[in-house]
Amino acid sequence: MARRIDEKKYDIWFITGSQHLYGEETLKKVAADSRAVVDALNRDGNISQRIVWRPTVTTQAEVTETIVAANSDPGCAGVICWMHTFSPAKMWINGLKLLQKPMLHLNTQANCEIPWSEIDMDFMNLNQAAHGDREFGFVCTRLALSRRVVNGFYKYREVQRKIDVWVRVAAAWRDSQTMKIARFGDNMREVAVTEGNKVSAQITFGYTVDGYGVGDLLEYIGRITDGEVDSLVKEYFELYTVPDRSGAAMASIREAARQELGIRAFLETGGYSGFTTTFEDLHGLRQLPGLAAQRLMADGYGFGAEGDWKTAALLHSMKVMASGLPGGVSFMEDYTYHFERGRERVLGSHMLEVCPSIAAGKPSLEVHPLGIGGKADPARLVFNTRPGPAVNASMIELGDRFRLVVNEVEVVAPDADLPKLPVARTVWIPKPDLAEGARLWIEAGGAHHSVHAPALTFEFMRDYARMSGAQLIEIC
Repeated sequence: MARRIDEKKYDIWFITGSQHLYGEETLKKVAADSRAVVDALNRDGNISQRIVWRPTVTTQAEVTETIVAANSDPGCAGVICWMHTFSPAKMWINGLKLLQKPMLHLNTQANCEIPWSEIDMDFMNLNQAAHGDREFGFVCTRLALSRRVVNGFYKYREVQRKIDVWVRVAAAWRDSQTMKIARFGDNMREVAVTEGNKVSAQITFGYTVDGYGVGDLLEYIGRITDGEVDSLVKEYFELYTVPDRSGAAMASIREAARQELGIRAFLETGGYSGFTTTFEDLHGLRQLPGLAAQRLMADGYGFGAEGDWKTAALLHSMKVMASGLPGGVSFMEDYTYHFERGRERVLGSHMLEVCPSIAAGKPSLEVHPLGIGGKADPARLVFNTRPGPAVNASMIELGDRFRLVVNEVEVVAPDADLPKLPVARTVWIPKPDLAEGARLWIEAGGAHHSVHAPALTFEFMRDYARMSGAQLIEIC
């Protein structure tokens, strides 16, 4: 099956600033040192995208030319800037005013330690990032330029980890500029938070949202052959426990496979990175496509139930950020509370659509009644999730702005088995606790739908808010 996320897809340009004041020999050393920094970042394997060295900029014209080239290169997801020497920042103003790509300001040095017994003025003139980066930082602040600043020796693992967080978010942001979300049916009727202005979203985040009738999807589902279904069902049996293989259960599983293949073909043909469904628009579908949503999410597609296109888009972006990281990312919904004193927590789930990337152990493929939607009993993957830290993120629109609400949570095991709840589910404790976490989420307007991400942390979401301009509310 095709994945919606490509590894090593984008370049990050590394731009070093200097000037001619110190002579050509110094500039040669600056170029050699900046190449060494780039080589180390690529060689150490801790950065998820390729860092590309660019020639040192020493004049206003060179700065502007380089930034315009970065803007124009579709393969460039962002720029890292470093002032090896003192680079007078007025020469950066015109270029930075044009910058359309995310920027990380790396405050590092070619040398890790001061050579105390050997240091002279030549060394001081060459290695003065402590000086030059402050000049550069001032003009970025003067221009109100949103950026990430990372300080430390470039070979240190923690410095490279911080760079990689930003790089992953930059890749997701670049992906968002061409992202397309397909909506099958409309929003769930009378629900407020899943609505929103799609034009405002495209202006803010870059992605587009296209609406389709369920009949458009049915055409693709109708083209799927029995042989294709047989092959996919065989894959199901290899990946999941299937406790019931009776005639009725198998009919539902085969229909789920047909739906998955049809939706996948529709998305691939249209170049879509995510989709939405709603149980109020199932005309012609035999069952709600729960298993399809679960498996497509596992392949990197965004998903939003009940027409929630904002969550579908955010989910895909967070899947891009988390590509290759352990933990998983999933669509989620707050369902019900456990208010026992000292053990307060939330049970999260959805009707069917929770991504198996967050599963603890081998999921069980089961068929059960749904109770809503008025269709046949749908197939779905049933599982609990792995304990550990995670973030829940919700994107809402407040008319004049988008707001990203993020809560740090701790996933825990259920207190007991859930034999009568045949859906994928997770239990978490909001930080700082349920009372404050829930209150602050509600006061901030956070939705009942969220993206649940054990693979990510607040750090990713802060960088995403910086790049997008969304207002960030952190609950921790």
